[in-house]
Amino acid sequence: MNELIPLISYCFVMSVSPGPNNVMLATTAANFGSRGALPVILGIQAGMFVQTILMCAGLASVFIAWPLAQQFLRIAGSLYLIFLAWKLAGASVAQAPAPKAISFTQAATFQALNPKSWLKTVTMASVFMPASRDMLGDALALAAIGVVVGAPCNAVWALFGASMRRLLTEPRNQRIFNLTMGAILLVLALMFLR
Repeated sequence: MNELIPLISYCFVMSVSPGPNNVMLATTAANFGSRGALPVILGIQAGMFVQTILMCAGLASVFIAWPLAQQFLRIAGSLYLIFLAWKLAGASVAQAPAPKAISFTQAATFQALNPKSWLKTVTMASVFMPASRDMLGDALALAAIGVVVGAPCNAVWALFGASMRRLLTEPRNQRIFNLTMGAILLVLALMFLR
């Protein structure tokens, strides 16, 4: 129990604070509504679940042995964020909503390139993973706690985006929103490149 409250607090802060996933969620919900954001929430949580288990099962030790592997993932993730920022900022507002919402698979796969996801899961594996004989059971428990805490936090960002939807019926407002969200994502990407 002494470790559970810090773990839940850590998962909450990492899940509710601005980051690539939450910007992507708010933008998706603003452009496609709450229903369009649901696959993104589920994809993020599925990707984080798998990533947490992999990190707890020993991938963290690979990063310690080969720091360049982690550096490569951070750079690749940051470049992908820059691409997403460009895509968000350039989303067409003249037509119906942007061509297509982000899918479950895209959101789940994105976790492999999301620097904030790596930071979260590496920390969970190195700080909160108990030393015991049941590594898989402990990894599953950490991953489940991450999902139970993270999904509602993601839903808050989706609801924020969906609430903006009414304000975004005007093409000019939607353009400003998409540019702002793209700029936030770009700043996050540049921060991860440092």
